Amino acid sequence: MQSNDLRKAGLKVTTPRVKILDILAGSEGRHLSAEDIYRQLLEHAEDIGLATVYRVLTQFEAAGLVERHHFEGGTAVFELNQGEHHDHIVCMDCGRVEEFMDCGIEERQLDVAKRLGFDIAEHNLILYGHCKKPNCPNRPAVKRGPRDQEPGAGT
Repeated sequence: MQSNDLRKAGLKVTTPRVKILDILAGSEGRHLSAEDIYRQLLEHAEDIGLATVYRVLTQFEAAGLVERHHFEGGTAVFELNQGEHHDHIVCMDCGRVEEFMDCGIEERQLDVAKRLGFDIAEHNLILYGHCKKPNCPNRPAVKRGPRDQEPGAGT
């Protein structure tokens, strides 16, 4: 996304908007909170306040440039609207978010809607689980029972 995208969305090209758009476009995880964006601006010595970040993100959302998600934990996160539908799976331990697209799930949702007499206008599927990443920083420690103890331990 570039300055032209701002103009097409009916937004004036300003330094804060361009900087925030650049951060969103360059994010590896693609899902950033307003605070994440603000921290990156500070790291790059940008003089843009947190209130401005929130205001710009709200403007971007209204213009259709970003999508806002409220995953478990309550903090809103944002990603660029790439125009293609996808769903999310979120680790309940570390907060890692993965995107996926599964045609079978999409077809099944349409079947359910049809059976119940609905035409789907929009939908949002979020799966929650525990990632199997070995370095998940918040994964609960495996509890060991008495049978799992080392020989001679606890005696």
